[in-house]
Amino acid sequence: MTIRESQSSGNAAEVAAVFLKLGLTSFGGPIAHLGYFRREFVERRGWLDEEHFAQLLALCQFLPGPASSQLGFSIGLLRAGWLGAIAAFICFTLPSALLLFVFAAFDDRLAGPWGQSVVHGLKLVAVAVVAQGVFGMARTLTPDRPRALMAAAAAGLIAISGSAGMQLLVIAGGAVLGPWLCRQVLARQGETFALPYGRRTGSMLLIAFGMLLAMALTIAPAMPALGQVAGAFYRVGALVFGGGHVVLPLLKRAIVDPGWVGADTFLSGYGAAQAVPGPMFTLSAFLGDRLLGGRGGALAALVSVLAIFLPGMLLVSGALPFWRVLGSRNGAARMLAGVNAVVVGLLAFAFYDPVWIGAIRDSTDFAIALVAFTLLLAARWPALAIVAWCVGASLLRVAWT
Repeated sequence: MTIRESQSSGNAAEVAAVFLKLGLTSFGGPIAHLGYFRREFVERRGWLDEEHFAQLLALCQFLPGPASSQLGFSIGLLRAGWLGAIAAFICFTLPSALLLFVFAAFDDRLAGPWGQSVVHGLKLVAVAVVAQGVFGMARTLTPDRPRALMAAAAAGLIAISGSAGMQLLVIAGGAVLGPWLCRQVLARQGETFALPYGRRTGSMLLIAFGMLLAMALTIAPAMPALGQVAGAFYRVGALVFGGGHVVLPLLKRAIVDPGWVGADTFLSGYGAAQAVPGPMFTLSAFLGDRLLGGRGGALAALVSVLAIFLPGMLLVSGALPFWRVLGSRNGAARMLAGVNAVVVGLLAFAFYDPVWIGAIRDSTDFAIALVAFTLLLAARWPALAIVAWCVGASLLRVAWT
């Protein structure tokens, strides 16, 4: 079976089952999610090969929105059409959204040493998962000296300036240099993405994104409370590049600065988000509940989650028909090879900051993460077992001190 056949031969129930498992076990933040996805869909199931995975990842990182959720949505779309995309989004998002909605009533439970130890153990999970992902992608996508140098240069540029603008420039630079430095790369005819729609539908989706953004910027601020909430979260989802932790300053400006919630409440929600699997954007469920509270809290949480995710999903589904045609031309294939190479560099630096810096405090942390990495790479332990190892070791460390 070819990759193209594999992409279109699934069903929504299959997609839902896989993404529900990922939604329950994908700890460690957005960079770690990419490692989980690669392991599940490239190594284990073969739904995508390494190159198509990297091409999807490059598109999702190039666009505003939550990159890991956009990637999951795209994989579901390629596997089982629109129902697959919706199933992937719901099943990957729902567990963390529900947990953070519940956390809104119990947001002080992570303040003690045991709660913080659990959070730290989950950070160590991210170290192992991201390291495995970077190692595997580098082996496939930077097989020669020019592409390895492109990856190293990308990591260096991001180290100098970690802004979202620099990330876009690096990806664009990979596209420009690819035709010059990746001349040995040839297009694979007949292996482009199999989409259930064409460029006309893609154009309509992009227009819908723009119209909703215009409404969020102009009309929503004058609407009743729920409309203001929807507009604020849509603006954040439409304008954030990089996803994950990058969304925090935008949420602060949109939610805290106007006085809708206090800074302490905002930070406690962020702390809770570190302890649950799934996308960081589901912090919106916590904030939505706190914005209206009472009987309106559940509805506000639902509206907040849908509003913050919607722009990213409209963008990626609208862009895919245009992105996929690049794979059938030699020049474009070389351009994408350059993009894939710099994506490895971006992920390599993301492994260092924030994953490594945020998790490895001393030699004990290093040992726990190294064992987890070895179990992933050599023993191929499942993700839940890695979570159990890292969290258990972190809790034992607290018990012994």
